[in-house]
Amino acid sequence: MKALKYLFLFLLVSSCGTVVNYDYEKSTDFTKYKTYDYFSDMQTGLSQLDTKRMMRSIDAKLATMGMTRSENPDFYIDIQSQDIMNRNNSTVGVGAGGGSRGGFGGVSVGIPINGNQNTREIVIDFVDKKQNERLFWQAVSESNYRENASPEKREAYFDALVEKIFSKYPPKN
Repeated sequence: MKALKYLFLFLLVSSCGTVVNYDYEKSTDFTKYKTYDYFSDMQTGLSQLDTKRMMRSIDAKLATMGMTRSENPDFYIDIQSQDIMNRNNSTVGVGAGGGSRGGFGGVSVGIPINGNQNTREIVIDFVDKKQNERLFWQAVSESNYRENASPEKREAYFDALVEKIFSKYPPKN
């Protein structure tokens, strides 16, 4: 049942406007990166609890890819995020009009359908610290989120988001 919940949330996140853009250094040999850690001074822009959720999701995903967290890593991960308030301009128009003898009159009103939506942009950088902090892979995601979501829904959100972010790692040349 729990797996079904995560599958549903993954489908929801992947189909409802989550956009992920990737960039990477073309000359990178991705096969040499087997261990990782996070920058100790990382300022994620997320709450402490959401940062932990995000890191747990990343750890779990990278473990399925054969990578391990290490104190002497091949590369470091940096996570940054910012919240963006989007104005939702979706409205329903209601109009009335009429006239006779060449005259015309009319009234139109726009009724908002939804309120404002919150969008979170999350940037994940992979940095080879042994090579002068060379950035070799980056993913930038944008997705809608609910500020008042339960801890379980937040965890499922990050699991689904991380799954989508890492779906194209390592890049195929």
